[in-house]
Amino acid sequence: MARYVDGFLVPVPSNNVEAYRKLARKAGKIWMEYGALEYVECIADDVKPGKFTSFPQSVKQKADETVAFSWIVYKSRKHRDTVNAKVMADPRIAAMDPKTMPFDAKRMIFGGFKSIVVF
Repeated sequence: MARYVDGFLVPVPSNNVEAYRKLARKAGKIWMEYGALEYVECIADDVKPGKFTSFPQSVKQKADETVAFSWIVYKSRKHRDTVNAKVMADPRIAAMDPKTMPFDAKRMIFGGFKSIVVF
């Protein structure tokens, strides 16, 4: 069955990883409550700068930062749009101040993807 995936890369200051994890847990519960099929947050473990491009280079990672890689799975793009509309209207999300996030949202990379192979 085809799926739709929102993918994210974000630089996280190394000393904010625990704060990022707490925020991600809270956000993940909200996305799942509104119907996301899967919500995954990962922190870089074996990620090196490349010669031409890499995860660290893509987010302009600084020396005191690491990279978070995340994805949310939905039934379809329509399902994603419905879930995200509910999430964005939720007061728990609305109360999150972008100025106090434990990461630099300006350097976040994100997008929606149609699946082409699923096992």
